[in-house]
Amino acid sequence: MIEHLRLFCEEFSRVTGSHRFGKSKYDQLGKTKRSPKQKSWASQFSRGGDVLFATWVGLICAVPPCYMQTDFQRPAEAAELKPAQAILPLSPRVVNPLALDLSDDLLESDRQNLLQAIDNSIQYIRTPSAAKRYPIAGISQDLMERSLVRFRRLVQVSRTAKDLQQAVNREFDLYQSVGRDGNGGVQYTGYYEAVYKASRTRTDEFKYPLYRLPPNFAQWRSPHPTRAMLEGSKQMAGLEIAWLSDLFQAFLVHVQGSARFELPDGNSLTIGYAGKTDQPYRSVGAEIVRDGKMRLEDVTLQTLIEYFQKNPQDLTKYLNRNPSFVFFRETNGRPATGSIGVPVIPERSIATDKKIFPAGGIALIRTEVPFENPMTGKLELRQVQRFVLDQDTGGAIRGAGRVDIFMGTGDRAKQRAGLIKGEGELYYLVLKK
Repeated sequence: MIEHLRLFCEEFSRVTGSHRFGKSKYDQLGKTKRSPKQKSWASQFSRGGDVLFATWVGLICAVPPCYMQTDFQRPAEAAELKPAQAILPLSPRVVNPLALDLSDDLLESDRQNLLQAIDNSIQYIRTPSAAKRYPIAGISQDLMERSLVRFRRLVQVSRTAKDLQQAVNREFDLYQSVGRDGNGGVQYTGYYEAVYKASRTRTDEFKYPLYRLPPNFAQWRSPHPTRAMLEGSKQMAGLEIAWLSDLFQAFLVHVQGSARFELPDGNSLTIGYAGKTDQPYRSVGAEIVRDGKMRLEDVTLQTLIEYFQKNPQDLTKYLNRNPSFVFFRETNGRPATGSIGVPVIPERSIATDKKIFPAGGIALIRTEVPFENPMTGKLELRQVQRFVLDQDTGGAIRGAGRVDIFMGTGDRAKQRAGLIKGEGELYYLVLKK
């Protein structure tokens, strides 16, 4: 799995502003207008410290996929759905987004990445692992494979994004996620792969370890030891895979689930998620808010870093309030890989709850994504509609109302991922029978 991280934006209120899809995306799609309780993610967000920023600030700012659990969703929203309840054929009463004058915003500049993501899903859908996951929501493995193959051909031959949209509209049925509220509202976040400095051996500078999966992990009795019990214990001696120079940074790798390291000798080391304890994830940011030491709206990665710099005595206390613990494996330079075992492609791969959504499937997302303003150099949120492949998952990505978009590797990807925290819709494409 790939689970990554980080930063987000200082202007969360902008996410809930008006957009060019019209007065209300729910009204436009022919759905019942939401009640005041459902009106916006921002209004839900502002109700108190138990509601978290979805992205990494679920922990902190950008909630990564893979293993985390957050209290972002209310219990009813996070409750598991049966696959047949999670995505439903698009109602005739609802406007088909493929019939709107909105096409894939990335196709003209990103066709090859989309084709690569499709190829990765085709590779997966033909495996025994996929056979165990299908059928899901009435979609068979064979139908999904044929859908992927045909979609790939359409991407190849369509001259423009509009041509692709029209062809897909003719040949594919759309299934829509019921979302968090039953009306299709989906919370979007972003994640990325980080790059850190590290050492393979302990030194005066690098003294905070990350650990391999213990060889006897499958025999550990439940409940597993907590973070406080494992960190630095004799039980973990000899399992160190890398050492970092900062304890909080090492914790962030646990949140990300994968990372690239620059070693002192100039070589690099890549690690990925290998497993985690059965202890629940608890958000550090939420704990600080609950203690009244920070306002929820002020929680960003940077403000947390600054808080711990000013209050180093609190670092271990708050990290240990999260009992969950993650183990890693070396990935030998492989690109960031999703939960279905294929590389994830920046802005073309998403993470969802694989218990209810079709692994490797073709999806259409509609939400806000940050772009750099060429005049100011600042990142600004824009409404987008684009095709993606569902290739990852996460403990924090649970239920029909959560999607995480993979934004790439490095600092710019970190910044962009952290800004994604708005609502949108999620659709799946299946070849007409």
